[in-house]
Amino acid sequence: MISDIIKELEEKMTKSISALKKELTSMKAGRANPAMLDRIEVDYYGTMTPLNQLANISVPESRVLMIQPWDKSAMKSIEKAILISDLGLNPSNDGTTMRLVIPELTEETRKNIVKNVKKAGEDGKVALRAIRRDANDKVKSLKKDNSITEDEMKSAENDIQKKTDSYVKEIDKMVEAKEKEIMSI
Repeated sequence: MISDIIKELEEKMTKSISALKKELTSMKAGRANPAMLDRIEVDYYGTMTPLNQLANISVPESRVLMIQPWDKSAMKSIEKAILISDLGLNPSNDGTTMRLVIPELTEETRKNIVKNVKKAGEDGKVALRAIRRDANDKVKSLKKDNSITEDEMKSAENDIQKKTDSYVKEIDKMVEAKEKEIMSI
């Protein structure tokens, strides 16, 4: 019973960590990264479709993303989706390919991005704490039902706390690494 609760806790925390990783990779850091475009959805014949399913995205230079749509008729829709996104990039379209030049980040922009990174990290920690609380509640309900002893409950709560601490440290490392990446010129 307790092992199932801890296993479920680990699965949920791992999902939270991977969601945070995905969010952090989509934040621009002054270098071109195809993952920046993962959140962009294009209105393709009336259906919202992820950009990476409509085009090949490559990095020909360190600060340039090249988008080559498989269907050239989707070019205008892709351009529109990029313009309305929160990336703040202006695509240049030559009819067959689209280039996105990632501008150099100013100090102020870097600090704003770092602030967003820290906020995302904190949101990740809040999610972990909620998962921990749910697991602790399940353990306490087992104790209330007299399915486990007081010692087993305390032991399980300690295990849950240790798991939570290790995942929180992982988030801290991820945030620190992203912060370092953004602040390096």
